[in-house]
Amino acid sequence: MAAARDPEATRVRIFEAAVAEFARYGIAGARIDRIATEAKANKQLIYAYFGNKAELFTKVLGKVMLDLAAAVPVDPDDIEGWIDRVMDYHAAHPEVLRLLFWEGMEYGADELPDETERQENYRHKIDALQDAQDRGALSDAIPARDLLFLLIALANWAVVVPQMRRIVVGAEESDHERLRASVREAARRLVTK
Repeated sequence: MAAARDPEATRVRIFEAAVAEFARYGIAGARIDRIATEAKANKQLIYAYFGNKAELFTKVLGKVMLDLAAAVPVDPDDIEGWIDRVMDYHAAHPEVLRLLFWEGMEYGADELPDETERQENYRHKIDALQDAQDRGALSDAIPARDLLFLLIALANWAVVVPQMRRIVVGAEESDHERLRASVREAARRLVTK
């Protein structure tokens, strides 16, 4: 008796293999053959389910960004806690930032295929910060959209360049904890009136 096909399980395997492949090699270096082999799927199914390699990358990055947004919604009433949660998320899911960096290196300043949708997703975060500024809960010295960008940068940079963190900050756990406290303090100072 032949095994029953499970298209959804196949899509999940393809997606997971694509995340790993793109995080490691970027768009240009990724290979559909390797994704198919890792996913134990037919290469033609990848094209049928997700389109070409660039479309697959866009879908992969879009999904991991939505997962991040759902897992760690911006909390303007607890910026330090939110910063901690963002740092924890990226420590547990370093592939997200790798995918973003590959996207940045490969697209540069060119418009992204899903840029409008992504702007809309970030609009909610910007609006939450703007609302907190309007309520007087956060300083309005920095425009909400710039503030979000700066807070994201603070939370992410140590994961993006762990070698620089080790060289500049130190390699001990106490160094890591001190940096985390410093990042929280920097975030607090950005938002405090």
